[in-house]
Amino acid sequence: MTVWDRPEPPTRPVPLDRERIVAAAIALADEGGLEAVSLRKVAARLNAGPMRLYGFIATKEELFDLMVDEVQAEILPRARSGDWREALGVLAHRTRRAALRHEWLADLLGGRPTLGPHGLAVTEAKLSALDGLADVDTALRAVETVSAYATGAIRREIANLRAERTTGLSKHDWQRAHGPHVTRMLATGRFPALAKAVHDGADVDAETSFATGLDWVLDAVAAKLALPPA
Repeated sequence: MTVWDRPEPPTRPVPLDRERIVAAAIALADEGGLEAVSLRKVAARLNAGPMRLYGFIATKEELFDLMVDEVQAEILPRARSGDWREALGVLAHRTRRAALRHEWLADLLGGRPTLGPHGLAVTEAKLSALDGLADVDTALRAVETVSAYATGAIRREIANLRAERTTGLSKHDWQRAHGPHVTRMLATGRFPALAKAVHDGADVDAETSFATGLDWVLDAVAAKLALPPA
């Protein structure tokens, strides 16, 4: 029986329900990451005994599942687009923005599908965007490809944000600090492609980089959808 199927116990003496428990857990994670979340800490925030939470949630993994599903509700757009490319693009951008609000989400993206109601609704929105445009297997691979790109790009961006906080160095501060070493290495002539990228490549912000990569992935999906059946 999943956490969504299991009934909730009585709420006395301190009023409790999964909604309040999940909200408290998300607040802790937003403040200190997933390592700040435990059933004991959530119980303390709710002024309840830790053992009472086990009537609602059996494990910390179940709590994480509920937290992810709650944030998935932020990803769902209010209106459905009739254009598959816009629909998948909006969902990817909304996933990125949700992860920037809740950085811990980046640690839980990917892997097995989320089975909560909001997670299933997000998956439904992705697949339904391609309904009638491709066979089921092609639609599944397309959704997996776009999701894999978004997950990887989001994790990289969050990792950079965490590195900035940990080191106290912004991206440009870090580049200046390591500039002499990189200059010496490029001067050896062993890395001509990298040298060209460093000297001639455009410096873009994270949002632009994400949007550009997403467009390229969607271009590839569009090309695949345009192919005649094998």
